Amino acid sequence: MITMKPMKISDEDYKKVSDSIEAVREEGKVIRSVFESNYEEKVDLEWEVDSAVAALEIFSTRWTIEILASIFLAGPQRFNELRKLLKGISSRTLSDKLKKCESMGLVIRDVQATTPIKVVYRLSEHGKMAGRLLGPVIAYQKLQLGRVVRHSI
Repeated sequence: MITMKPMKISDEDYKKVSDSIEAVREEGKVIRSVFESNYEEKVDLEWEVDSAVAALEIFSTRWTIEILASIFLAGPQRFNELRKLLKGISSRTLSDKLKKCESMGLVIRDVQATTPIKVVYRLSEHGKMAGRLLGPVIAYQKLQLGRVVRHSI
């Protein structure tokens, strides 16, 4: 892991982030309760774990989160623009990962009929929603890892 200086934010902004994370945690309880209430008997833990793994699998492979985060933060990107953003990724790996993200419905490969043909990768609505939903988890981890700290002004 790369060692970086933490981002310093005001106490007010830190509280906003913390409050938002807490709101998501509370909503998570509601969602969990709804799922659990739909079992006729006991919770099927094997199904629950398998479903969680399947849901998060795309985000747990090398380079996928970097690709999705780059497009989420920087906007639509051409192939070589992405390769420059993602230091160390090979063209083959980038191509394979983009195809996988496209097959999962997270990325759209937009071929523009120009001369020469221009291909731009952008997030689908599903990809944007996944990014927004993962935002609180990422924010929580930033706080826990000390990547974001309070800075009293």
